[in-house]
Amino acid sequence: MTTARSTKKPFVSSIPLWMRTDQPRQTGMDYWKGPHSKIISATPGLEEYRQIHLAEHNPGLWPATSGVETAIPAERRIDGLAEVTFQSVLSPLLGRKQTRLAYQDEINVFRRTLLFAGPPSSARWYDVAGPGENADAWALVYLRRRDGVRTRDFRRQVNELARALAGTGVLRELRTQVFMPWNEKLWDTPNVAHDNPADQRFHASLILGFADPAARAAFFAGPEVRSLADELAPVVSAVHAYEATDALTYVKHGKALEHYER
Repeated sequence: MTTARSTKKPFVSSIPLWMRTDQPRQTGMDYWKGPHSKIISATPGLEEYRQIHLAEHNPGLWPATSGVETAIPAERRIDGLAEVTFQSVLSPLLGRKQTRLAYQDEINVFRRTLLFAGPPSSARWYDVAGPGENADAWALVYLRRRDGVRTRDFRRQVNELARALAGTGVLRELRTQVFMPWNEKLWDTPNVAHDNPADQRFHASLILGFADPAARAAFFAGPEVRSLADELAPVVSAVHAYEATDALTYVKHGKALEHYER
């Protein structure tokens, strides 16, 4: 068993996205990847900007677990995630002008967007890859806290889950985020939907990186994730695990890249 060598606690916001349905899905994915990414990348104060592109068909990778929703409902299935990491807690103020341009451009590609945010130190990035090891396949996992479970206990369970995942030795990337309570006033961008019913809300996410798609498939079919699912079940009512087709980085170490990196 291995452990993470170090852990970063960056200031991160993540934005799940649904593509417009009045045009081919790939048209929207390409626009997000191209013109829309350039608007975001030009925002001052970013440490990193990354797009997680999700497979079109995503029934759910997490193993079936009694009392837990693991099948992803088609009507709420997301298409991608924008992961925005700031240089400091004041950085969002620096980028307000450019952010307004991004808000106005959303209607060109998205039909629904949400904002999942957390206070500083609520996101954790674990150093799980060895020298020269990079991820080439990813999974995005959302957790919904079970009614009656205290936020403190839920956060502790997420941290324990992350340590257990780091200990499997199969991950090339591990990032977690615990969200603040939902507040629709924090994200009211024009002309797109932001509906997030209470019984559909999520309270944490994980991004898992693997050496390749075969390693990802083996992990979700293996006994270790089955054991983790059973341990997690008392505190969650839903686990939606998405297959990601790409993780594209447009801003890295505070610098906008000429071409995105995988």
